[in-house]
Amino acid sequence: MRAVVMEEFGGPEVLRVRQVGDPLPGAGQVLVEVEYASITFVETQVRSGDGPFGRPALPRTPGNGVGGRIVAVGEDVDPGLVGTVVVTTTGGEGGYAERALARADDTVPVPEGLELREAVALLADGRTALLLHRQARVRPSEHVLVEAAGGGVGSLLVQLAAAEGALVIGAARGAGKAGLVTSLGAARYVDYSAPGWLEEVVEATGGAGLDLVFDGVGGRIGTEAAGALREGGRVSVYGMASGAAAELDGEALRARSVAVIGLTGPPSPAETRALIADALDLAAAGRLRPVIGQVLPLEEAAEAHRAIESRATIGKTLLRVRG
Repeated sequence: MRAVVMEEFGGPEVLRVRQVGDPLPGAGQVLVEVEYASITFVETQVRSGDGPFGRPALPRTPGNGVGGRIVAVGEDVDPGLVGTVVVTTTGGEGGYAERALARADDTVPVPEGLELREAVALLADGRTALLLHRQARVRPSEHVLVEAAGGGVGSLLVQLAAAEGALVIGAARGAGKAGLVTSLGAARYVDYSAPGWLEEVVEATGGAGLDLVFDGVGGRIGTEAAGALREGGRVSVYGMASGAAAELDGEALRARSVAVIGLTGPPSPAETRALIADALDLAAAGRLRPVIGQVLPLEEAAEAHRAIESRATIGKTLLRVRG
């Protein structure tokens, strides 16, 4: 089968398509014939070898999220699963390939009426956005800032907060994402690469300050955004796409009764599966729409990584493996 194999750490060019043997499902596993594979920013950091996640053993095939049809099962797995169209995590690797192994317990059937590529786009980002949204307890009329609002998680957070009746300010880099972000329900779009962006944010709150910040960028952007919170506000810290965490002054935040949320441990496998299923059901019901900015063939995995790292992408980036 064809698979992207990474034999060294470095730039996107280290992702090369190779012919490798088909994996065989072991006990508790299923074999998925992959149609689409998800790409995350974290995977670009792992590939570079310079990210905060260490260096896994090589060679390896990247990819932690796929969608496709189960074509074989291992011992102790219901053979009736063969033929089921699912999305699933792979345990951290193996997804950029024509066939991938997964734990049977990690698979989530794709509900009727939902396209497979949309389900794959929601696999990681949907569960993350839904978890963050529930932890933050967004309330009607709150002023909510969503950073990276044109990205996979951010675009979903905009929709979820707007559905609760919050006044959402979507922030991202560049003016070109304004139309997308407002179409998702944001009341205002702000370009945080422009001078004075934070003043625009505060102005959009009527000078009252923000009730909630979803910080997936970190660095200067996250630090400045937290400073725009009103007394008693909340900041949900969940990512550092800038390459660095936001510098949050705990003492200063406590003095203003600002709560830092979203820093709890990862959900259990059962909780993760339930979050994915909930996100898929919301999408199937038309209440959540993943933004898929680009779908590239497996052979262009390097180009997909390059685009993500350059911040040139909108929404979710997928690899089309078959079809």
